[in-house]
Amino acid sequence: MSSLSQNLSASADAVPDTRLSQLNEWLATTGLVDVASGRRASVDASFRRYFRYDVVADMQARLGATLVAMDAPPERENVPAFIHVQGLLLEAGVSVPAIAARNVEQGFLLLSDLGNTTYLSRLSIDNAAFMYSDAVDALLKFQMASQPDVLPEFDRAFVMRELGIFPEWYLGKHLGVTLDDKQQAQLDGVFEAIAANVLAQQQVFMHRDFHSRNLMFLDQHNPGVIDFQDAVYGPVTYDLASLLRDAYIQWDEDMVLDWVVRYWQSAKSVGLPVNPDIDAFYRDFEYMALQRHLKILGIFCRLNYRDNKAHYMGDLPTVLDYVRKTANRYNELKPLLRLLDAVDDKPQQFGYTF
Repeated sequence: MSSLSQNLSASADAVPDTRLSQLNEWLATTGLVDVASGRRASVDASFRRYFRYDVVADMQARLGATLVAMDAPPERENVPAFIHVQGLLLEAGVSVPAIAARNVEQGFLLLSDLGNTTYLSRLSIDNAAFMYSDAVDALLKFQMASQPDVLPEFDRAFVMRELGIFPEWYLGKHLGVTLDDKQQAQLDGVFEAIAANVLAQQQVFMHRDFHSRNLMFLDQHNPGVIDFQDAVYGPVTYDLASLLRDAYIQWDEDMVLDWVVRYWQSAKSVGLPVNPDIDAFYRDFEYMALQRHLKILGIFCRLNYRDNKAHYMGDLPTVLDYVRKTANRYNELKPLLRLLDAVDDKPQQFGYTF
């Protein structure tokens, strides 16, 4: 067993890590890395794991000093989808990890190393404007390459399935709430309003998790884009909402509005199918962000209660703040705000939409 396997086994009460042993056995056959140098590279919300390895001396000029191995159990993860989307992004001119070696049957990939500097770790009020400008440029490249029937479609069933995670895991499991018939009808009405808006939007290639933890800051060809295997063909505002209404970092709403307008202007100039009216586009952006945030509230709770990944719970307040502010701005979404007030035992705040 390699030193990596020994170290991780010790930290897990000496439970054998069969997948890691298999990964190291395969890596040894590639002749590209020093297997004994392996160390954990990152923690993921999915079943994927990543390990960093030193490249053997005679291959460093071609591959760099380190490579990252992805362990994606085939029964849990879709490695062919990762390879497919990696190719689409690469062809579009977006910086993504190159594939140095692959073992699709076992669920192993050896990838170029984009480093440790995520957008989240580097973003500040001083650099946000140019970092988001780079991110939007990458997003536009991917969207401009869009074609139908290449990626799975983000259709009505997809939208409603994601929304359903909110009542199951946030309301039900986390808050212990069972909705009465009236409350359920009100929530259903809000879900229908959200679905009607997002399904009416034009469709493009959609990363689905285009945010600060999945963008790597690079000195050249910034940003590097990761975690793209779940890409679909869906609403044009989705990735912009992921980026600017990020669950992990929150910005002043005036700044977000300015960035949205800049994206909208750029998207129009390159012929992307955005709503031609900026007010309507911003509404589309807000409804899309709300759909995503309701899903995220449920997913963070599911990660905690089902998968024992408690650290995501610290981001619930940010996401809930987004949900409340958006619901308060539109009359057809106000029932969601009243529902949250009721289940959180908070006094209702009345506002008006003109």
